[in-house]
Amino acid sequence: MIPEKFKNCIEACHACADECKQCSNACLNESNVKDLVHCIRLNSDCATVCTMTAKMLASDTPYYLELTELCGKICRDCSKACEEHSNFKHCAECAEKCRKCAEECAAFAEELIF
Repeated sequence: MIPEKFKNCIEACHACADECKQCSNACLNESNVKDLVHCIRLNSDCATVCTMTAKMLASDTPYYLELTELCGKICRDCSKACEEHSNFKHCAECAEKCRKCAEECAAFAEELIF
């Protein structure tokens, strides 16, 4: 059973990872894929760190603060990259999920510090 204190952050991480994978795949199908390389790479990194963070939080890791800080940073960076291509629906949706995940990670970390 997932510890309740991790639930919102884990759910946001899963949603973000899924959206990043979808965005990356959609970017690869765009005609200007060369212009989207940075976004695609960040999508991949973000999906990886979100998946890892969710898995480790579910196991009640003692590294939760470091994980959520790193995950939040990469999610913010990915969100910014996707916002640069928000004319594509998939990038706009990905930016939103990344922002939400970054906010959940920050809220979780803040709750632990105080």
